[in-house]
Amino acid sequence: MTQHINVGIVGFGWMGQVHAKAMTRVLQHYPDLGVTPRLVAVADTADDGRLDYARNVFGAPFTSADWRELVVRDDVDLVCVAGPNFTHRDVAVAAARAGKHVWVEKPAGRNLAETEEIAAAIDAAGVSSAVGFNYRNAPAVELARDLIASGRLGEVRHVRVQMLGDYCAHPDGALTWRFVRELAGSGVIGDLASHGIDLVEYVVGPIDRLLAETSTFITERPQAAGGAASHFSRGSDGPRLPVENEDHVLALLRFASGAPGTLEASRASVGEQNAYSLEIHGSTGALSWDFRRMGELRLCLDQDYQAASWSTHIVGPADGESGAFQPDTAIPLSYDDLKVIEAKRLLASIASGKSEGATITDMVRAARLADAALRSAADQRWVTL
Repeated sequence: MTQHINVGIVGFGWMGQVHAKAMTRVLQHYPDLGVTPRLVAVADTADDGRLDYARNVFGAPFTSADWRELVVRDDVDLVCVAGPNFTHRDVAVAAARAGKHVWVEKPAGRNLAETEEIAAAIDAAGVSSAVGFNYRNAPAVELARDLIASGRLGEVRHVRVQMLGDYCAHPDGALTWRFVRELAGSGVIGDLASHGIDLVEYVVGPIDRLLAETSTFITERPQAAGGAASHFSRGSDGPRLPVENEDHVLALLRFASGAPGTLEASRASVGEQNAYSLEIHGSTGALSWDFRRMGELRLCLDQDYQAASWSTHIVGPADGESGAFQPDTAIPLSYDDLKVIEAKRLLASIASGKSEGATITDMVRAARLADAALRSAADQRWVTL
């Protein structure tokens, strides 16, 4: 018997639309899921035509500028929280208390306390949750995780994770909410490093302690023009205001296994666009993955300790969830496909009552590490979880 899940989305910018597309497509790839999602409501305060788009393109029968109207509706079962960071805690907590399942984008809360508040509300309500850690859903990443768990690399010796972007590299980029601590919380730590933290813990295992250093390369930015919210908005001709959070973080990691690692994340690296990668060296082998070549996993396995060479495994339908999207090898998946997988795992969790995929528990874990990185940078010391 098919279960019907009515979906409401709060925040209908790029990410909210990605959620809507994922819900629209999920049954195309998982026809036997047993759960049918339907978009019934969208809320957004922007006056740039987003609500018209939700009605006319996605067929949302209810739209509103007030998210509070959405979360209390009897015909909404699941709330997607995809607005700016400063809305996440209030929307997610209200949705959970109203008995709705919650799909919240990272970094969930603006800080650890807000993230824990969201988790407590979800736990108290007994509803299912998902968080936007989509990179772990890449089939090559799933394969990497399996190879490490099965011992194919031997003992993990050292790890490197990198999350570099240029979306804040322009000195005249507008001072949007992302640069204001009260609105965004942290900077690149919550935005990109949280992805790296989840990715590396998912593949390798828990991080035990870290030592971090942060930098703000562009310390002042021009005021945003009216309504500017995009990563790429240019500032007005008005005064320049201080940037209140970090552009870059560099951290030494120590995993619970004893293995060392490094994490680097930047939102202001000229020449880098979505340069997200993971490299793991073990006692008998190594592997690496780059999001920009998402369908490839570079492997160095089953050879001598010296003069070993690398090969490239091209993802095929037997790897991870690839078979739900493409029938043959070397037909790559996309970013949006990773969000379809995310949606599928949440809907399966709702149907079965057993969690699949990244949940609010994983987000709390990442938030604790993000908080540890901020404390480490402020105090210039190692922080143990």
